[in-house]
Amino acid sequence: MRVIAALTAQCALVLCGTIFAQEPYKFFNEIRIGGEGGWDYVTIDATARRLYLSHATKVVVVDPTKNAVIGEIADTPGVHGFVAVPELQRGFSTNGKEAKVSVVDLSTLKTISKIDTGANPDALIYEARRGELYVFNHTGNSATVIDAKAAKVISTIPLDGNPEFAAADADRVYCNIEDKSEIEVIDTSKHEVVARWPLAPGEEPTGMALDAAHHRLFAGCHNKLMPMLDTQTGKVVATVPIGAGVDACVFEDATQFAFASCGDGTTTIAKEETPQKLTVVQTLKTERGARTMVLDPETHRIYLPTAEFKPAPSPAPGASPARPTIVPNTLKLLVYGPTESPKP
Repeated sequence: MRVIAALTAQCALVLCGTIFAQEPYKFFNEIRIGGEGGWDYVTIDATARRLYLSHATKVVVVDPTKNAVIGEIADTPGVHGFVAVPELQRGFSTNGKEAKVSVVDLSTLKTISKIDTGANPDALIYEARRGELYVFNHTGNSATVIDAKAAKVISTIPLDGNPEFAAADADRVYCNIEDKSEIEVIDTSKHEVVARWPLAPGEEPTGMALDAAHHRLFAGCHNKLMPMLDTQTGKVVATVPIGAGVDACVFEDATQFAFASCGDGTTTIAKEETPQKLTVVQTLKTERGARTMVLDPETHRIYLPTAEFKPAPSPAPGASPARPTIVPNTLKLLVYGPTESPKP
Protein backbone atom coordinates (compact mmCIF):
# COMPACT_ATOMS: atom_id res chain seq x y z
CA MET A 1 0.00 0.00 0.00
CA ARG A 2 2.87 2.40 0.75
CA VAL A 3 4.32 1.80 -2.73
CA ILE A 4 0.93 2.49 -4.34
CA ALA A 5 0.48 5.66 -2.26
CA ALA A 6 3.95 6.89 -3.20
CA LEU A 7 3.31 6.27 -6.88
CA THR A 8 -0.05 8.05 -6.64
CA ALA A 9 1.56 11.08 -5.01
CA GLN A 10 4.28 11.15 -7.65
CA CYS A 11 1.73 10.96 -10.46
CA ALA A 12 -0.21 13.84 -8.92
CA LEU A 13 2.87 16.00 -9.38
CA VAL A 14 3.32 15.10 -13.02
CA LEU A 15 1.15 17.49 -14.99
CA CYS A 16 1.08 17.00 -18.75
CA GLY A 17 4.78 16.28 -18.94
CA THR A 18 5.95 18.86 -16.39
CA ILE A 19 7.19 17.54 -13.04
CA PHE A 20 6.75 19.76 -9.97
CA ALA A 21 8.63 18.57 -6.88
CA GLN A 22 6.24 20.60 -4.72
CA GLU A 23 3.51 23.18 -5.04
CA PRO A 24 5.19 26.26 -6.50
CA TYR A 25 3.78 28.91 -4.10
CA LYS A 26 3.42 29.16 -0.32
CA PHE A 27 2.29 31.69 2.30
CA PHE A 28 4.97 34.08 3.62
CA ASN A 29 3.35 36.75 5.78
CA GLU A 30 0.69 39.44 5.94
CA ILE A 31 0.95 43.22 6.04
CA ARG A 32 -1.57 44.99 8.26
CA ILE A 33 -3.31 47.96 6.62
CA GLY A 34 -6.29 48.72 8.87
CA GLY A 35 -8.81 51.50 8.35
CA GLU A 36 -12.41 51.26 7.15
CA GLY A 37 -14.10 50.68 3.81
CA GLY A 38 -13.56 48.46 0.81
CA TRP A 39 -10.70 48.06 -1.62
CA ASP A 40 -10.07 47.20 -5.25
CA TYR A 41 -6.90 47.06 -7.35
CA VAL A 42 -3.36 46.85 -5.99
CA THR A 43 -0.43 47.85 -8.22
CA ILE A 44 3.34 48.03 -7.89
CA ASP A 45 6.26 50.24 -8.83
CA ALA A 46 8.91 47.52 -8.49
CA THR A 47 11.89 49.84 -8.98
CA ALA A 48 10.78 52.33 -6.33
CA ARG A 49 9.67 49.43 -4.08
CA ARG A 50 6.16 50.78 -3.59
CA LEU A 51 2.79 49.05 -3.61
CA TYR A 52 -0.35 51.13 -4.15
CA LEU A 53 -3.60 49.79 -2.69
CA SER A 54 -6.94 51.48 -3.40
CA HIS A 55 -8.94 51.83 -0.18
CA ALA A 56 -12.32 53.61 -0.06
CA THR A 57 -11.37 57.31 -0.39
CA LYS A 58 -7.59 57.00 -0.43
CA VAL A 59 -4.65 55.07 -1.86
CA VAL A 60 -2.45 53.35 0.72
CA VAL A 61 1.29 53.25 -0.08
CA VAL A 62 3.18 50.18 1.15
CA ASP A 63 6.89 49.35 1.19
CA PRO A 64 7.04 45.62 0.27
CA THR A 65 10.63 45.35 1.54
CA LYS A 66 9.77 46.68 4.99
CA ASN A 67 6.27 45.13 4.95
CA ALA A 68 4.89 48.42 6.22
CA VAL A 69 2.59 51.28 5.27
CA ILE A 70 4.67 54.35 4.42
CA GLY A 71 2.07 56.89 3.29
CA GLU A 72 -1.26 57.57 1.65
CA ILE A 73 -2.82 59.59 -1.14
CA ALA A 74 -5.96 61.36 0.07
CA ASP A 75 -9.12 62.65 -1.63
CA THR A 76 -9.79 59.82 -4.08
CA PRO A 77 -13.53 59.12 -3.53
CA GLY A 78 -14.53 55.60 -4.54
CA VAL A 79 -11.03 54.85 -5.79
CA HIS A 80 -10.63 51.73 -7.93
CA GLY A 81 -7.03 51.80 -9.13
CA PHE A 82 -3.73 53.64 -9.20
CA VAL A 83 -0.91 53.62 -11.74
CA ALA A 84 2.55 55.06 -11.12
CA VAL A 85 4.48 56.56 -14.07
CA PRO A 86 8.03 56.88 -12.67
CA GLU A 87 9.51 58.70 -15.67
CA LEU A 88 7.07 61.56 -15.05
CA GLN A 89 7.18 61.26 -11.24
CA ARG A 90 3.41 61.17 -11.41
CA GLY A 91 0.67 58.74 -10.46
CA PHE A 92 -2.95 58.54 -11.53
CA SER A 93 -5.99 57.24 -9.62
CA THR A 94 -9.50 56.44 -10.85
CA ASN A 95 -12.06 58.02 -8.51
CA GLY A 96 -15.28 56.20 -9.28
CA LYS A 97 -17.62 58.29 -7.11
CA GLU A 98 -16.67 61.62 -8.69
CA ALA A 99 -15.91 60.52 -12.29
CA LYS A 100 -12.42 61.95 -12.17
CA VAL A 101 -8.78 60.90 -12.34
CA SER A 102 -6.39 62.36 -9.75
CA VAL A 103 -2.94 63.42 -10.95
CA VAL A 104 -0.49 62.83 -8.08
CA ASP A 105 3.09 63.94 -7.37
CA LEU A 106 4.88 60.68 -6.46
CA SER A 107 7.52 62.43 -4.37
CA THR A 108 5.03 64.21 -2.09
CA LEU A 109 1.91 62.02 -2.62
CA LYS A 110 -0.07 65.26 -3.05
CA THR A 111 -2.75 65.77 -5.70
CA ILE A 112 -1.69 68.14 -8.49
CA SER A 113 -4.97 68.25 -10.40
CA LYS A 114 -8.03 66.23 -11.38
CA ILE A 115 -9.27 65.25 -14.85
CA ASP A 116 -12.90 64.57 -15.81
CA THR A 117 -13.71 61.10 -17.19
CA GLY A 118 -16.82 59.09 -18.02
CA ALA A 119 -19.12 57.57 -15.40
CA ASN A 120 -17.47 55.35 -12.77
CA PRO A 121 -13.84 55.20 -13.92
CA ASP A 122 -12.54 51.81 -12.82
CA ALA A 123 -9.51 50.04 -14.30
CA LEU A 124 -6.64 52.02 -15.83
CA ILE A 125 -3.41 51.17 -17.62
CA TYR A 126 -0.43 53.16 -18.89
CA GLU A 127 0.51 52.68 -22.55
CA ALA A 128 4.21 53.58 -22.44
CA ARG A 129 4.95 53.79 -26.18
CA ARG A 130 2.67 56.80 -26.64
CA GLY A 131 2.73 58.03 -23.07
CA GLU A 132 -1.02 57.62 -22.76
CA LEU A 133 -3.26 56.56 -19.92
CA TYR A 134 -6.34 54.47 -20.72
CA VAL A 135 -9.13 54.86 -18.17
CA PHE A 136 -12.05 52.43 -18.45
CA ASN A 137 -15.38 53.89 -17.38
CA HIS A 138 -17.40 50.92 -16.17
CA THR A 139 -20.91 52.35 -16.25
CA GLY A 140 -19.97 55.00 -18.81
CA ASN A 141 -19.23 52.25 -21.39
CA SER A 142 -16.20 54.12 -22.65
CA ALA A 143 -12.45 54.58 -22.38
CA THR A 144 -10.95 57.99 -21.62
CA VAL A 145 -7.50 58.45 -23.16
CA ILE A 146 -5.24 60.91 -21.31
CA ASP A 147 -1.89 62.36 -22.35
CA ALA A 148 0.02 61.54 -19.17
CA LYS A 149 2.63 64.31 -19.52
CA ALA A 150 0.16 67.06 -20.43
CA ALA A 151 -2.45 65.65 -18.01
CA LYS A 152 -5.32 66.25 -20.42
CA VAL A 153 -7.93 64.17 -22.23
CA ILE A 154 -7.13 63.53 -25.89
CA SER A 155 -9.87 61.06 -26.80
CA THR A 156 -12.99 59.27 -25.55
CA ILE A 157 -13.59 55.84 -27.10
CA PRO A 158 -17.13 54.38 -27.02
CA LEU A 159 -17.23 50.73 -25.94
CA ASP A 160 -19.84 48.03 -26.49
CA GLY A 161 -20.60 47.42 -22.81
CA ASN A 162 -19.16 47.54 -19.28
CA PRO A 163 -15.35 47.53 -19.43
CA GLU A 164 -13.26 45.75 -16.82
CA PHE A 165 -9.47 45.28 -16.83
CA ALA A 166 -7.18 45.76 -19.83
CA ALA A 167 -3.66 45.18 -21.19
CA ALA A 168 -1.46 46.88 -23.81
CA ASP A 169 0.63 45.17 -26.49
CA ALA A 170 2.54 47.02 -29.24
CA ASP A 171 -0.07 49.16 -31.04
CA ARG A 172 -3.16 47.73 -29.37
CA VAL A 173 -5.02 47.80 -26.09
CA TYR A 174 -7.23 44.86 -25.12
CA CYS A 175 -10.18 45.33 -22.76
CA ASN A 176 -12.59 42.86 -21.16
CA ILE A 177 -16.27 43.74 -21.71
CA GLU A 178 -17.93 42.08 -18.76
CA ASP A 179 -21.61 42.12 -19.78
CA LYS A 180 -20.89 41.03 -23.37
CA SER A 181 -18.36 38.27 -22.52
CA GLU A 182 -15.94 39.58 -25.10
CA ILE A 183 -12.66 41.42 -25.54
CA GLU A 184 -12.56 44.69 -27.46
CA VAL A 185 -9.35 45.57 -29.29
CA ILE A 186 -8.38 49.25 -29.50
CA ASP A 187 -5.95 50.61 -32.10
CA THR A 188 -3.79 53.06 -30.14
CA SER A 189 -2.91 55.16 -33.19
CA LYS A 190 -6.55 55.65 -34.17
CA HIS A 191 -8.09 55.56 -30.67
CA GLU A 192 -10.89 53.34 -31.90
CA VAL A 193 -12.16 49.79 -31.51
CA VAL A 194 -11.00 47.63 -34.41
CA ALA A 195 -12.08 44.13 -33.31
CA ARG A 196 -14.35 42.28 -30.89
CA TRP A 197 -13.40 38.76 -29.79
CA PRO A 198 -15.89 36.41 -28.09
CA LEU A 199 -14.59 34.64 -24.99
CA ALA A 200 -16.84 31.56 -25.16
CA PRO A 201 -16.84 29.31 -23.24
CA GLY A 202 -15.76 32.06 -20.81
CA GLU A 203 -18.45 34.39 -19.43
CA GLU A 204 -18.34 37.73 -17.59
CA PRO A 205 -14.61 38.50 -17.76
CA THR A 206 -12.94 40.71 -15.18
CA GLY A 207 -9.18 40.19 -14.71
CA MET A 208 -6.78 40.23 -17.66
CA ALA A 209 -3.09 39.42 -18.18
CA LEU A 210 -0.79 39.34 -21.21
CA ASP A 211 2.08 37.17 -22.40
CA ALA A 212 3.40 39.57 -25.04
CA ALA A 213 6.27 37.32 -26.14
CA HIS A 214 3.94 34.50 -27.19
CA HIS A 215 0.94 36.64 -28.21
CA ARG A 216 -1.28 35.18 -25.51
CA LEU A 217 -3.99 36.88 -23.47
CA PHE A 218 -5.62 35.54 -20.29
CA ALA A 219 -9.10 36.49 -19.09
CA GLY A 220 -10.50 35.53 -15.68
CA CYS A 221 -14.21 34.78 -16.10
CA HIS A 222 -17.01 34.51 -13.56
CA ASN A 223 -18.16 31.11 -14.79
CA LYS A 224 -14.96 29.73 -13.20
CA LEU A 225 -12.83 29.58 -16.34
CA MET A 226 -9.67 31.33 -17.50
CA PRO A 227 -9.46 31.29 -21.32
CA MET A 228 -6.14 31.83 -23.11
CA LEU A 229 -6.46 33.68 -26.43
CA ASP A 230 -4.18 34.12 -29.42
CA THR A 231 -3.81 37.89 -29.92
CA GLN A 232 -2.96 37.40 -33.59
CA THR A 233 -6.22 35.57 -34.40
CA GLY A 234 -8.50 36.47 -31.50
CA LYS A 235 -9.30 32.79 -30.94
CA VAL A 236 -9.52 30.96 -27.61
CA VAL A 237 -6.83 28.25 -27.73
CA ALA A 238 -7.10 26.81 -24.19
CA THR A 239 -9.00 27.15 -20.91
CA VAL A 240 -8.43 26.09 -17.31
CA PRO A 241 -10.85 25.96 -14.36
CA ILE A 242 -10.51 28.61 -11.64
CA GLY A 243 -12.39 29.55 -8.46
CA ALA A 244 -15.48 31.69 -7.92
CA GLY A 245 -15.46 35.48 -7.83
CA VAL A 246 -12.33 36.16 -9.90
CA ASP A 247 -11.27 39.79 -10.17
CA ALA A 248 -7.60 39.81 -11.20
CA CYS A 249 -5.12 37.96 -13.41
CA VAL A 250 -1.36 38.38 -13.76
CA PHE A 251 1.26 36.69 -15.93
CA GLU A 252 4.96 36.24 -15.16
CA ASP A 253 7.41 35.84 -18.02
CA ALA A 254 10.12 34.26 -15.84
CA THR A 255 7.99 31.26 -14.87
CA GLN A 256 5.30 31.31 -17.58
CA PHE A 257 2.73 31.25 -14.77
CA ALA A 258 -0.72 32.80 -15.17
CA PHE A 259 -2.47 33.62 -11.88
CA ALA A 260 -6.21 34.16 -11.27
CA SER A 261 -7.20 35.46 -7.81
CA CYS A 262 -10.73 34.66 -6.66
CA GLY A 263 -12.98 35.93 -3.88
CA ASP A 264 -13.75 32.38 -2.72
CA GLY A 265 -10.29 32.24 -1.13
CA THR A 266 -8.32 30.55 -3.91
CA THR A 267 -5.76 31.66 -6.46
CA THR A 268 -5.32 29.40 -9.45
CA ILE A 269 -1.76 29.13 -10.80
CA ALA A 270 -1.55 27.77 -14.34
CA LYS A 271 1.56 27.20 -16.44
CA GLU A 272 1.71 28.05 -20.12
CA GLU A 273 3.39 24.82 -21.18
CA THR A 274 3.28 25.86 -24.84
CA PRO A 275 1.34 28.59 -26.64
CA GLN A 276 -1.37 25.93 -27.13
CA LYS A 277 -1.37 24.31 -23.68
CA LEU A 278 -2.31 25.75 -20.28
CA THR A 279 -2.08 23.52 -17.20
CA VAL A 280 -3.13 24.14 -13.59
CA VAL A 281 -0.15 23.51 -11.31
CA GLN A 282 -1.62 24.74 -8.02
CA THR A 283 -4.86 25.89 -6.44
CA LEU A 284 -3.37 28.16 -3.80
CA LYS A 285 -5.50 28.52 -0.67
CA THR A 286 -5.72 32.20 0.33
CA GLU A 287 -8.58 33.82 2.27
CA ARG A 288 -12.15 34.79 1.54
CA GLY A 289 -12.33 38.13 -0.29
CA ALA A 290 -8.77 37.97 -1.71
CA ARG A 291 -9.96 38.68 -5.24
CA THR A 292 -7.42 41.26 -6.47
CA MET A 293 -3.69 40.83 -6.73
CA VAL A 294 -0.36 42.16 -7.94
CA LEU A 295 2.92 40.34 -8.68
CA ASP A 296 6.31 41.77 -7.74
CA PRO A 297 8.68 40.94 -10.64
CA GLU A 298 11.72 41.44 -8.39
CA THR A 299 10.78 38.83 -5.76
CA HIS A 300 8.13 36.85 -7.71
CA ARG A 301 5.80 37.28 -4.72
CA ILE A 302 2.09 38.02 -5.06
CA TYR A 303 0.13 40.39 -2.81
CA LEU A 304 -3.61 39.99 -2.25
CA PRO A 305 -5.74 42.39 -0.17
CA THR A 306 -8.57 41.09 1.99
CA ALA A 307 -10.20 41.61 5.39
CA GLU A 308 -12.43 39.95 7.97
CA PHE A 309 -16.19 39.95 7.42
CA LYS A 310 -19.30 39.98 9.59
CA PRO A 311 -22.05 37.57 8.53
CA ALA A 312 -24.50 39.13 6.09
CA PRO A 313 -27.97 39.87 7.51
CA SER A 314 -30.86 37.76 6.28
CA PRO A 315 -32.48 39.42 3.24
CA ALA A 316 -36.10 40.53 3.24
CA PRO A 317 -38.54 38.26 1.37
CA GLY A 318 -37.98 38.63 -2.36
CA ALA A 319 -34.84 40.76 -1.91
CA SER A 320 -31.36 39.93 -3.17
CA PRO A 321 -28.88 38.51 -0.61
CA ALA A 322 -27.01 41.22 1.29
CA ARG A 323 -23.25 41.51 1.10
CA PRO A 324 -21.24 40.68 4.22
CA THR A 325 -19.92 43.69 6.13
CA ILE A 326 -16.19 44.36 6.40
CA VAL A 327 -14.91 44.41 9.99
CA PRO A 328 -13.18 47.79 10.58
CA ASN A 329 -9.37 47.85 10.88
CA THR A 330 -8.91 44.34 9.48
CA LEU A 331 -7.73 45.15 5.92
CA LYS A 332 -4.43 43.43 5.15
CA LEU A 333 -2.20 42.25 2.32
CA LEU A 334 -1.55 38.52 2.12
CA VAL A 335 1.90 37.68 0.78
CA TYR A 336 2.71 34.45 -1.08
CA GLY A 337 5.87 33.51 -2.91
CA PRO A 338 7.80 30.74 -4.62
CA THR A 339 8.79 27.72 -2.57
CA GLU A 340 11.96 27.68 -4.68
CA SER A 341 13.75 30.39 -6.66
CA PRO A 342 12.46 30.44 -10.26
CA LYS A 343 14.96 28.93 -12.68
CA PRO A 344 15.98 31.07 -15.66
